Amino acid sequence: MKTALPPLAPTPATTSSAETVIDARGLILSLGEGDGRVAILRGIDLAVRRGETLALLGPSGSGKSSLLAVLAGLERADGGSLQVAGADFMALDEDGLAAARRGRIGIVLQAFHLLPTMTAQENVATPLELAGMPDGFSRAAEELGAVGLGHRLTHYPAQLSGGEQQRVAMARALAPRPAILFADEPTGNLDAANGDAVSDLLFARAAQAGATLLIVTHDPALAARCGRVVTLADGHIVSDTRA
Repeated sequence: MKTALPPLAPTPATTSSAETVIDARGLILSLGEGDGRVAILRGIDLAVRRGETLALLGPSGSGKSSLLAVLAGLERADGGSLQVAGADFMALDEDGLAAARRGRIGIVLQAFHLLPTMTAQENVATPLELAGMPDGFSRAAEELGAVGLGHRLTHYPAQLSGGEQQRVAMARALAPRPAILFADEPTGNLDAANGDAVSDLLFARAAQAGATLLIVTHDPALAARCGRVVTLADGHIVSDTRA
C-alpha cells in the first residue's frame, strides 16, 4: 500500500511561477594549491526557474557535483555572480551562507550523513529545533510518515536499511519546506528497487512542496524524469535541453 502524502504548504511566490530562483553567471572554481591547482568550473551560466526539475549529467570529473556544491552554498566560487533564492551568495561569508541555506535549501547526498546516536525522528527534528522552527518533532514525524517511515521513528540509523536511511535524509531535507532541493546521486548507494522508490518519493515530495529540484546523477533514466537536462564536460555546460 502506498503511503498517503500529507499536503505541504507551497513555496510562497513573490512574482510569477517563472521566477528565477538560481541565477549563476560566469562561475569559476579551482581547487588545490600552487602548481597543483586545477580548474573545475570554467565560466558557468545557468538560470533555473521556480518549480523546475533539472538534472545535471556528465562524466566523472566534469564538474557537476562541484557546481551543485557552489549553487547550494557548500563551496564558494572563485569568481562570477550567484543569486540563490533572493540571496547574493558571492557576498556572504560562511555564517551568512549557512543562514541563507536555512529554511530555503534542502540537500540530499549519496552518503546519508545521519547521526548514529540519534533516532530517525531526532535526525529530522534536531536541525529544525536548532533553526528555531516550532514543533520540530511533530513535523519530523509527519515527514517521516510521508516517506513511509512512520513506524520507524525511534529506530537508529544502524537499525535501518540503506533505502530507509536515504528516506530519513530526504525527510530531513524537506521538513523545513525549502524553496530549492538539491540531490547529489541520491540513489547511488541503493539497489534498483530502493532507488526507484526513493526517486518516486523525491519527485512527489518536491512537487507537493512547490520546490525547485536539481539532481546530479549518472542515471539517464532518473535524468529523463526531469523537465530539463544540463550536461557538463570539463567544467563547461555543453548542452541544455528541456522536455
